[in-house]
Amino acid sequence: MELYIHIPFCVQKCLYCDFLSFPASEDVRQRYVKKLEEELSACAGRPEIREKKVVSVFIGGGTPSILSESQICGLMETVYDSFAVAHNAEITIEANPGTCSRELLAAWRRSGINRLSLGLQSMQDKELAVLGRIHSAKSFLETFYLAREWGFDNINVDLMSALPGQTEADWEETLVKTAELCPEHISAYSLIIEPGTPYYGKYGEQREDLDRYGEYDEIPARRRRRYEGQLLLPGEETERAMYRHTRTVLSGYGYERYEISNYARPGRECIHNEGYWTGADYLGTGLGASSMTDGKRFSVTRRMDEYLDFDREAFARGRQYADSSVLSRREQMEEFMFLGLRLVRGVRNGDFYRRFGVSLEDIYGARIDKYVKEGLMAVRRENGDWRYALTEQGLDISNYVMAGFLQ
Repeated sequence: MELYIHIPFCVQKCLYCDFLSFPASEDVRQRYVKKLEEELSACAGRPEIREKKVVSVFIGGGTPSILSESQICGLMETVYDSFAVAHNAEITIEANPGTCSRELLAAWRRSGINRLSLGLQSMQDKELAVLGRIHSAKSFLETFYLAREWGFDNINVDLMSALPGQTEADWEETLVKTAELCPEHISAYSLIIEPGTPYYGKYGEQREDLDRYGEYDEIPARRRRRYEGQLLLPGEETERAMYRHTRTVLSGYGYERYEISNYARPGRECIHNEGYWTGADYLGTGLGASSMTDGKRFSVTRRMDEYLDFDREAFARGRQYADSSVLSRREQMEEFMFLGLRLVRGVRNGDFYRRFGVSLEDIYGARIDKYVKEGLMAVRRENGDWRYALTEQGLDISNYVMAGFLQ
């Protein structure tokens, strides 16, 4: 089983962010951490949880690095006291380069955290300012080198392409400068303009027009006039070129793409995220966190006042969950395909059969044949089993292909 711990706090909300995160006082943060410790220990005692071994822990947010040394160490102590944590478990914490210190990094190492995920996004200060990030490229480098000094030998760096005003040359510069640092893992995502964010108010119309027309010169002139004075989002072809160029650049530095947006040095794939994509059970704790265990999906309330009012008994009874549902067999099959095809290696018929008692071809044969003919999927024989994966072309339009497996 995998364990996720959500820390919803941040110094300031990034302009593009639609995650459950917000600034909060030290008092609220301290009360929240104490409740989170209660939830962790109470959940660990549930019958469906207590026999499961935890193979990975991911402390995400928000900005977990906003918490103090004692708060993070207290959470990790609760995890080790409450759960059966594998001796070689991958334990990750997300960190903002603008919030890390020597003392904090040292405390994390002492608490058992062995993987660091740094939210860089860009190596260019002008782009960081556009995103509303609180750090600079220089402060990121200082944090990265400091983390190495304290023994972090498994570091992920998050990058973001298709930013307002970004060119292909800008993106290549960020990729090259990051790869030259030799982090073990790089996550490279395209910016998504989410409703409800400041970015949506500023760039929502641009995004909608680009989704409809593809390129700026295809957008009617009267609509293009609305963007005068704004930074422009990359057009469809430029964004795709950035996406393709990511693999070319990173492969030249020894990184292998193992998932649509994730690259790693051999043997350094993220265990926690691979668990999500392969259907492993996971328990989410903290405000708004989602879980999936034994075919049941449930999520914690998103209301802070409600969460802070729960006591240990309420957590033990699952009263923190705002909703829950049991996935049907069909829904579990769809999720197996939708998530599994994110991985470059794809899915295996044997895994599907062991889980559902039926051949993958029996359920999705017609759909697979269609995508194979279109050059979007490939089927190959491997160690006596059949493996199904997206081709390069399929990965390029993965949302279209994977949507075909949802009924």
